[in-house]
Amino acid sequence: MNIHAIVLAAGKGTRMKSSLYKVMHPVCGKPMIEHVTLLLEDLSLHNLVVVIGHGAEAVKEQLGNRVQYAYQHEQLGTGHAVWMANHVLADQDGITIVINGDTPLVKAETLRQLLEHHQSKQAAATVLTSIVDDPTGYGRIIRDENGDVRRIVEEKDATLGQRKVREISTGIFCFDNQKLFQTLPQVTNDNAQGEYYLPDVLSLLQEQGNLISAYATDDPTEGTGVNDRVQLAHLELLLRKRINERHMRNGVTMMDPATTYIDADVVIGRDTVIYPGTVLRGNTQIGEGCQIGPHVEVTDTTVDDFTRIPPFTSVGDVKKGNKLRAVGDAARIEGTLVVADARR
Repeated sequence: MNIHAIVLAAGKGTRMKSSLYKVMHPVCGKPMIEHVTLLLEDLSLHNLVVVIGHGAEAVKEQLGNRVQYAYQHEQLGTGHAVWMANHVLADQDGITIVINGDTPLVKAETLRQLLEHHQSKQAAATVLTSIVDDPTGYGRIIRDENGDVRRIVEEKDATLGQRKVREISTGIFCFDNQKLFQTLPQVTNDNAQGEYYLPDVLSLLQEQGNLISAYATDDPTEGTGVNDRVQLAHLELLLRKRINERHMRNGVTMMDPATTYIDADVVIGRDTVIYPGTVLRGNTQIGEGCQIGPHVEVTDTTVDDFTRIPPFTSVGDVKKGNKLRAVGDAARIEGTLVVADARR
């Protein structure tokens, strides 16, 4: 079975109030679009299409030829955005994942489980959902008497009763690819926004006698997207917590995780102790048994085993990788920084 994916990354992001294209805003050291693309690349896709619009050149410079591109010159809704990929996917068999480019908290395992659920149900479409305490701003999942998904109602189009529903759409879907592209031309823009909504495909498919399924993730943060700087900061906080917990479970001690800032690609050996106020950026690799900090910043640097980096130290250059090596009683980086051996 061929698996394809469409990443929706054409939105203006006007509420970000930034000259930087929304999906290019970094979270834990990498642009949001890079997080999502790496996640999908792990699935060994047959086709990976990124739909771009405003700021297209920035995305193309980031992703290069790793993906195929489709252009949405007018922002006419998510259904319209997916249709822009028809020149690549319309004649393809298989399953297509549709995901937003500003959702870096999605886990590869969740997508695999979503695909497995979709295939086991032999559904025409499956939506990834979650149960949240406050569904404000999200599309509500409306189910029928059998528990199958009948439709997704956007908040601006929802009745008072529908707005009380706490099961929401994450905006991540699996579709039978042929049925998706056969049905998209039937979607209308008769709604409060005057846009072509991708979720409207679900009700159309159901009217044709197809099964629409849902798979609920245990982690409601996975579908979290970004519309403004407040949400961006919240998302960074959530991902940083996940990164820190992964390192701690792998044998790293953090004296105060809340004040420890580690980028997504940083590698840390076991029995290393990270003191408060430490910032580890880029492609930094910390060896085993090190002591880092407090209040240390390390960027794109390899730190040998059993190295101690003293407080209030800045090491590294984002343009040049460095090597920090423990030698006897001390270690030096480029002949300027003296760092003690952590075993002494």
